[in-house]
Amino acid sequence: MATIDLIVLGMLKKEELSAYDIQKLVEYRNISKWVKISTPSIYKKVIQLEQKGFISSRMEKEGNMPEKAVYSLTESGKAEFKKLMHELSKKPIHMFLDFNAVIVNLESMTKEEQRDCLDEIEMNTDILLNYLEDNLKLKEKAEDVPATGMAVLHQQLTLAKAIKAWIADLKKSLL
Repeated sequence: MATIDLIVLGMLKKEELSAYDIQKLVEYRNISKWVKISTPSIYKKVIQLEQKGFISSRMEKEGNMPEKAVYSLTESGKAEFKKLMHELSKKPIHMFLDFNAVIVNLESMTKEEQRDCLDEIEMNTDILLNYLEDNLKLKEKAEDVPATGMAVLHQQLTLAKAIKAWIADLKKSLL
């Protein structure tokens, strides 16, 4: 998937990293909250990118720790990074919200069942809002969080607030 390729190549463009380090950065930056990316997909991706010649690895040993592969971007990897940046920025924007499958089927349920489903979606939206607000407070004080990472967090918060307002309007119109 081009999105995962771009994330991995982008991280390696900044610094050499092991697959474990990439996975930890994905977790720290909460990338899996806005892009479908899993730990196994990261490990598979570095192998694929190396096979394609976009990254290269060297073995490194630190103290008593086992040897690990550390990856760096090759020249063709830098070219692929630029290509993907432009390809993905030109694509139409799609918003896949799993709960929309519930929304389009609400009229097949009783009013009480509709309310229950909307309450559950609203509760999960509140959980996401709280998480994003807490994460923003935490990350605003961190010096190692890039401005672009903060921009994505703000984007996610704005979207979550919009979804919360939209659910409130939907409840008024349906219930």
